[in-house]
Amino acid sequence: MIARSRLRAPAKINLGLRIVGRRADGYHELESLFAVLDLADELELEIERGEGPSVALQLEPRESGAPEGASNLAARAAELFLAETGLALRVAIALRKDTPVAAGLGGGSSDAAAVLRALSGFAPDALDPDRLAKLALRLGADVPFFLDPRAALVRGIGERIEPVRGLPELPLVLANPGEPLATREVFRVYDVLYPDDRRAASGAPPDFARLPGDPGAWSAWLHNDLETAALRLCPAIGRLRAELAARGARAVGLSGSGPTLYGIFESHATAIAAAASPLRSPAWLRVATARESG
Repeated sequence: MIARSRLRAPAKINLGLRIVGRRADGYHELESLFAVLDLADELELEIERGEGPSVALQLEPRESGAPEGASNLAARAAELFLAETGLALRVAIALRKDTPVAAGLGGGSSDAAAVLRALSGFAPDALDPDRLAKLALRLGADVPFFLDPRAALVRGIGERIEPVRGLPELPLVLANPGEPLATREVFRVYDVLYPDDRRAASGAPPDFARLPGDPGAWSAWLHNDLETAALRLCPAIGRLRAELAARGARAVGLSGSGPTLYGIFESHATAIAAAASPLRSPAWLRVATARESG
């Protein structure tokens, strides 16, 4: 008997990101408000008992730039789940990528979490929620958030997740220069620029209990401590920021470690109009909506 699951793996943006400390093991502690996008990858899983353990992944489109086979985070999530639970399952994953790779939008992390959700749904007694969350964190800092993708204040190294209510829908234009940035490399440059726990943040952190209603009021929230480091590695980020602002974005932010920027617009109509006038720099442009849940 083969069980089939179809899932969406939504992307996210960071509405501001602060580095608040550096741990002895080298990991950075952060504080960020995550919002869910209507941009998503699609996965279909076939799960069969007594035929494993084995994991196979089929990726479309092949030119997406995502890792193939066992090195893909979705496949790694399945392998780790089977190893942790000892279940003898055959897991076949068909993954269709729509979220760009190494873009700061959490696409790979969301894929991994979707696989964990599917397998946990198939074998609900295999791992309790706490063990599942710890397993997700072993795969990556953003993966625990995507186990239940909804707007949240995320702290620590990604393990402390506090849902946030009342996030308004935000019309966006996403712009990516087509130069993937490795998160590890961005943090390496950040450490060079800000040694000895000196911080990049300026001003007081936002009050996450009071969400702005006006799109322009988000400007004060969107400082991202990693942007200076990302800009050193990808100067096109600066050009994209200026172009989004010139086309009417009320606020512009960098998602995660970049290089994707997002402009917040007054309305979906103004976002669509801005996207219809092609920007000079990006290799990838998309109108999207940030919301409380996907």
